[in-house]
Amino acid sequence: MYQLLSADALVLNQPVSANIWDPNGVLLLRKGEAITSEKHRDSILLRAPRVLASEWQAVHFGYTTLLDRLVRKNELLGEIAKVRTMSAESGSQAKVPQPLHLTDAWADLHAELSSLLRQGGEASQFIDRLLRVQAAGALLWQQQADNSLLVLVQYLFDTRLSYSTTHALLCAGLCQLVAGTAGMDSDAQHRMGLAALTMNLGMTRTHDELARQVTPVTPDQRLLIREHPLRSAAALRALGVTDGAWIRLVEEHHERSEGTGYPTGMRVDGAEHRLLQLADTYVACISPREDRGPLLSREVAKQLYLGAGQMPDRWGAQFVKCIGFFLPGSYVSLANGESGIVVRRGVKVNAPKVMSLTGRQGMPLGEPVLRDTSEPAWAVQTGLPPGAVKVVVNVARLIARC
Repeated sequence: MYQLLSADALVLNQPVSANIWDPNGVLLLRKGEAITSEKHRDSILLRAPRVLASEWQAVHFGYTTLLDRLVRKNELLGEIAKVRTMSAESGSQAKVPQPLHLTDAWADLHAELSSLLRQGGEASQFIDRLLRVQAAGALLWQQQADNSLLVLVQYLFDTRLSYSTTHALLCAGLCQLVAGTAGMDSDAQHRMGLAALTMNLGMTRTHDELARQVTPVTPDQRLLIREHPLRSAAALRALGVTDGAWIRLVEEHHERSEGTGYPTGMRVDGAEHRLLQLADTYVACISPREDRGPLLSREVAKQLYLGAGQMPDRWGAQFVKCIGFFLPGSYVSLANGESGIVVRRGVKVNAPKVMSLTGRQGMPLGEPVLRDTSEPAWAVQTGLPPGAVKVVVNVARLIARC
């Protein structure tokens, strides 16, 4: 498959980062060569230039080294948006392609991270590629948090996709969102994001199997579950990770403050650790399993708020305040009898914006209708499992209508 190039993708006097072809398979420009004049550029554009889709994906991820640097410096989004085109270089003057539509961007990131997690130590340039995924994802969370939640929560309900990958991306995003509202610095957010993406590296394939398994966990699986924080940390060290704080978060993400966690039962109570654990627990609970449905997000949020001993928990409260009771992408029923999908968090934790999909009798509406559930007539009655709403959801269309 090929990806057509726009005029913006071709910049004068900069080496292109992929071979460019015409529709007949004739090579127009070799990787590393440059367009030397406007006339040269126009002649290429007239021949409908294109690149192999696989190479275009590599180009798309190649620019995120620069994005990572800009995001970590807290540059204004307007400045980041100026970065464009097809240059292969990642220096301070590098150009990158125009960003994809949000749903396409998350699909690319999901595919890339899935490949990395499944290949592990056999993946080429693992750390560089992981950093690019983290940086590109962080930018999407910064620009379109609710839409990103909508996309990834819907991914949780799609059994064709790698659950472990979706879990990792969603945990990273939730950590970033909550940490931002709590005033945690960018280094902490970056570190938690990387830990979220890699904390299950040591059991990725088993993680996917367990999400679809209807039989009880086997003794071998149980042992792997208990050991996976140490296995994940060991895999990262073998791949060349030297950041001790990142490694510790991965090793300790199942340890608890009261010493009842695993794999070692140590007492761990840092803010980054607690937030990563909250995100991990939340995503696991709202994810469907073959042997049970998803737990409803409002009930899970209440559990996180109360914490151990049924006492209010500072970080649990911060988590719930940020994400609300009903996460974008989840399903709810309304006071007027309609059912729909949450598309925006609300000012109040129990009053999100909802696109109604079905009427009182469960029949699909002609077009989704946006409801503000802070109004009593459309208040949320309860959360619903995804199978309860018999409508095929087109996420890209919903985002366009919001």
